[in-house]
Amino acid sequence: MSTDSGIDLVAYSPAQQLAHTIQVKANLKPKPGGGAGSLALDWWIPEDCPAEWVALVDLSSQGVWLFTLDEILKHAQQRPKGRAHLYMYTDPSARPRKFDRPAHQWAFEQFRLENRVHAAFGI
Repeated sequence: MSTDSGIDLVAYSPAQQLAHTIQVKANLKPKPGGGAGSLALDWWIPEDCPAEWVALVDLSSQGVWLFTLDEILKHAQQRPKGRAHLYMYTDPSARPRKFDRPAHQWAFEQFRLENRVHAAFGI
């Protein structure tokens, strides 16, 4: 069984009286994009992810971003068959090749856990 095949966490919201399912993807630290490019965090998410939420984590900064699967699919910079690849440049001087989607870490501020927790879980 692949580690991408299911749900990693279930978070209960007393305010909503609902349980929410979460898949967690983590990076130890930013790495060079494409092996030699600007430093970036990146995650691969299966398009058939069964969780309501996807938590993208940077362990080096303890940053967490919370997305719905629809948001992941909308903002992913690459979409090979069956997977979505979302990345965030941590280097503010990085020059993305495409400009139709956010690519820098600062452009994803609205998805940071601290900015989403109330809307997502009612707390």
